[in-house]
Amino acid sequence: MQERVRVLIVDDSAVVRETLAEILSSDREIEVMATAGDPYIAAERMRLHVPDVITLDIEMPRMDGLTFLQKLMAQHPIPVVICSSLAAEGCETTLKALEYGAVDIIQKPRLGTKLFLEESRIHICDAVKAAAKVGRGRPTNNPARPLIQPKLTADAIIPMPKTDAMLQTTERVVAVGASTGGTEALRVFLEALPSDTPGIVIVQHMPEMFTGAFARRLDGLCAASIKEAVDGDTVVRGRALIAPGNRHTLLKRSGARYYVEVREGPLVCRHRPSVDVLFRSVARYAGRNAVGVIMTGMGDDGAHGMAEMKAAGAQTIAQDEATSVVFGMPKEAIKRGVVDHVLPLERIAGEVLRFCA
Repeated sequence: MQERVRVLIVDDSAVVRETLAEILSSDREIEVMATAGDPYIAAERMRLHVPDVITLDIEMPRMDGLTFLQKLMAQHPIPVVICSSLAAEGCETTLKALEYGAVDIIQKPRLGTKLFLEESRIHICDAVKAAAKVGRGRPTNNPARPLIQPKLTADAIIPMPKTDAMLQTTERVVAVGASTGGTEALRVFLEALPSDTPGIVIVQHMPEMFTGAFARRLDGLCAASIKEAVDGDTVVRGRALIAPGNRHTLLKRSGARYYVEVREGPLVCRHRPSVDVLFRSVARYAGRNAVGVIMTGMGDDGAHGMAEMKAAGAQTIAQDEATSVVFGMPKEAIKRGVVDHVLPLERIAGEVLRFCA
């Protein structure tokens, strides 16, 4: 029998602690080891039993979450998932948490909204199990089991691609999908690209109100322009568009112009935005003019879409196991035989540029 993931919940709200405990306990692969109202109480709990994963709030009394995270990573590194309400003014703070060593960031469940709580179960349980695999040094072998609602495919958002792939043009489109560990992987990838890079569309599994701050941070680091995608944005050279949290982002084409459509819809492959939705739209509207990249992340989102891109004539690249934080999404695409190149993270940008030259 598989060992359950032991979780310590650290949050100053008793209601949130109770809600998170109920959400995590609903998954039979997870055990809530203890809860704590602040980092000092958490430290006492950890003297008795060391958890596999900690869920951590940022704003707490006596010691804030960022200070606790820094101390924890310096003294006793344990995978940490930040569970934050992600208010707009706090997004830069949560970005700091990733820099300090947090594995992932999830949105604190909004109480009293049934659909949101059901979707929270999926996101929170998946994030905790992915973090545990980081801590145990084990790659993800199988996508996580559905918890509440059925696991929808890209059919829920966009029809299957037409069989006649788009004729080749001089303009290329790069589509990138990532999840756990992807924030750092995307930084490395995008920093390696020149200011005239081919147009890029990115899906990084990320909560609402966080992607804008993430895009602004990358924009200050990279030669190319990085922005959160807005419905109707043109995909042009020198710019990367990041799908906004809680919205699916699709590639469309009008004549020679590529642009994005940002829309509502159900979770696809347990995510919104979904990599499968983006990749299917790229297969349909760009075909052999595209290159697809699938990076570190848990589960199998993107594997089906990459197969459709490959069938449409696109070039496909997957991040290798050695440089992936969680080797789930790339592994699933590789297993389906739809990846042209399996590369370490630092070589992916060069391969993309070589194909697009």
